Amino acid sequence: MEQSAADIHCDPGDFLRETNVIVSSVLGENARKYYKEPITCNLVSYGNNIVASVKDEVREMVAAYIGKFEFYHCFETPNMHWLNERLMKQGSKVCFMAEYYLPDITKLRAIECSYKLRMLEQPDFAELYVPEWGNALCEDRKELDVLGVGAYENGKLIGLAGCSADCDRMWQIGVDVLPAYRRQGIAASLTSRLAVEILERGKVPFYCSAWSNIRSVRNAVKSGFIPAWVEMTAKPAEVVEKMNA
Repeated sequence: MEQSAADIHCDPGDFLRETNVIVSSVLGENARKYYKEPITCNLVSYGNNIVASVKDEVREMVAAYIGKFEFYHCFETPNMHWLNERLMKQGSKVCFMAEYYLPDITKLRAIECSYKLRMLEQPDFAELYVPEWGNALCEDRKELDVLGVGAYENGKLIGLAGCSADCDRMWQIGVDVLPAYRRQGIAASLTSRLAVEILERGKVPFYCSAWSNIRSVRNAVKSGFIPAWVEMTAKPAEVVEKMNA
């Protein structure tokens, strides 16, 4: 909650209120590195209410939206269309929707794997910025990829979990497994092992998935993570259209 507060310029206690909170949209100095302007509005919920970070021109609209529907329905259709239709009239659209996970430290443990696992540091990633490892590593932010775990068969990399130092205290985990080696528990082994390593370094691991990516959600749960918060972000329409090009 402290990190989310830094992301959207609110107070951590705002996420625990029983009523919704609206704040002016300011990208905090210590926000996660992948947060980029322009952001029309960002709705965040930890399961109690919505904290909405908004630009002035959509404040009234967003206030009406989160006041009209139950907070958890604001992150789904059909209610989301109410907001999106009105945003479009002002040149914006709903862009991102994501569910975030944190480790349940009463359940998290390094899950065993039938393949050899090896810890990887930043220099080991140099030749791995290829599509196969596009979830584990991010070529656009190479400098943030700080730690990883690889699974190997006869020296061949078949699975990779990597973490990005997206903020000072929290590192985000992404994972990839080659198609021929899936459904063997490799992803959970890599994810859980990396989460343990991150905690031992004094950081908090977190995991992000689209709610509809069932394979990713199952991996999070199997690896010892539980849902923690959700976000929905609107951006100018031209930004969304560029992503869809």
